[in-house]
Amino acid sequence: MSCEQNRVLEGFDPNDIALHNGTIYGLPFTAEDAKVILIPVPWEVTVSSGAGTAQGPVKILEASTQVDLYGVDTGEAWRAGIHMLHLSEAVSAESKRLRAKAIAIIDALAQGGNRDSFSADYAEIEKGCEELFAWIRSIALPLLQQEKIVGVVGGDHSVSLGLLQAYATVYQTFGVLHVDAHADLRQQYEGFTYSHASIMHHALALQQVSSIVQVGIRDFCSAEAELLHNNNRLTAFPWQSIAEARFQGVSWDALCGDIVQKLPEQVYISFDVDGLDPSLCPLTGTPVPGGLAYAEAVYLLKKICLSGKKIIGFDLVETGDGLWDGSVGARLLYELCCRAILTMK
Repeated sequence: MSCEQNRVLEGFDPNDIALHNGTIYGLPFTAEDAKVILIPVPWEVTVSSGAGTAQGPVKILEASTQVDLYGVDTGEAWRAGIHMLHLSEAVSAESKRLRAKAIAIIDALAQGGNRDSFSADYAEIEKGCEELFAWIRSIALPLLQQEKIVGVVGGDHSVSLGLLQAYATVYQTFGVLHVDAHADLRQQYEGFTYSHASIMHHALALQQVSSIVQVGIRDFCSAEAELLHNNNRLTAFPWQSIAEARFQGVSWDALCGDIVQKLPEQVYISFDVDGLDPSLCPLTGTPVPGGLAYAEAVYLLKKICLSGKKIIGFDLVETGDGLWDGSVGARLLYELCCRAILTMK
């Protein structure tokens, strides 16, 4: 540990109660001292089912003080520093404003309305999304140039694009591990170019993304299935295939080995909490039966660490606005932070 980190931690007792001081996990780090910087993005403009994921960052922050810092596998990786930036009230307000326009469109379409009559609103929402991505890039790029590990905490899954674009500016090549109930490969959904259901379609448009490995998907359309079958940059481990392999006696360890083998040396993790069993995050925007147990998700992260591959960055999205959702989200986020720290040492 550096002298600077010793100074930062002076007087901090990791065994005592975490203070509700506005910092993630009650840690004393600033953006200058921390290795991992988290960008909270309270955005859910185009969600098509349950709302509330814009509150995910706040719920995770509130629950984080109940997370004990020592990890059986990760030890005291947190000492490298984890810091969450302040939540932007401007982003939250813009999300609410544009969300009202999106709801009006979604409700009209459900009643048989014509998309063409909403062309101005569609254009305004698209512009707002692009401005959000530019805002995320403007924060993330200087941090990446300082060799920080950057994570986004959403919000709906569309917010990941800004951070992926930032990583594509700094890294020549990397792969994406995508844990989700949905393939998110639609060109657009409900007319929205930057829908939460299109994030991996946009990730594929980044030439620096060498491959996308999808785990746990169990709700996708025929066009997405065709793309999964025909695009050699995509590899899917659908939930049905995982479950059937488990029924036939294949261990989760072996399945994780197959998943990790498909990943390149540098890995960005995009984790939608609806990839988990919905009992873990029941208030996520679009829950689907099936999905990973918490221990299975953590073990997959562990296998990446053991493989020697590097977790260069990540996002955690679609956490609902309940106490239990926040608690699970805070713990999963902590695992992502610590595993990334350990792989990047």
